[in-house]
Amino acid sequence: MRVAILTISDSVAAGRMNDSSGPALRCECEARGWLIAFAEVVPDDATNITSRIISICDAEGADVIFTIGGTGLGPRDVTPEATLSIAQRVVPGLGELMRAEGYRKNPRAVLSRGIVAQRGQSLIINLPGSPAGAVESFRIAAELLPHALEVMRGARHEAVALSGDRSARREK
Repeated sequence: MRVAILTISDSVAAGRMNDSSGPALRCECEARGWLIAFAEVVPDDATNITSRIISICDAEGADVIFTIGGTGLGPRDVTPEATLSIAQRVVPGLGELMRAEGYRKNPRAVLSRGIVAQRGQSLIINLPGSPAGAVESFRIAAELLPHALEVMRGARHEAVALSGDRSARREK
C-alpha cells in the first residue's frame, strides 16, 4: 500500500515546533509493511491542503493519504473542510468509528471533526494532531483499509475477507 502522510500545522511548517505525529504514524505504517511515498508538512491553509491532496490523489497515486492535524475546533482547523471540498465520496462510518473507539480512552476524541473521503482511487483520512490521537485513530482504521481499497477497485464485499474474519463469504 502506498501511503502519504501530511502533517497539517502552521507551527511545524514555520519551524516553531517539531513534528512528532508524522514520524509516529510513519512507524505504524512501516510496521505494517506499507510504503511511505510522501511525508510532508503543510500549513493550516485550505488552499495549500487541497492542492497537495489533489496532487497526491490525481498525479502521484497514493492509495491512502493520512492528514494529521487541523481537525479540532480552533479557528485555523480547516482540514475537514479542505478535504470535503475535493472529495468525490465521504465514508462517514470510518470517521464515526475512530471517534467512538477513541472516546473509550479519551472523551475529547469526539471533538475531532476528521472525516474519511474518497477521491478517485485514493482514500483521504483526517487524523487528530496529537501523536497519541493520530496513532490511536490510525490503528482503529488500519485493519479496514486493505478491504476498502480492494472494494474501491472493483472487488465485491463478499470476495474480500477481513484479516481474522474467518466467516467471510467467498465469491463462487
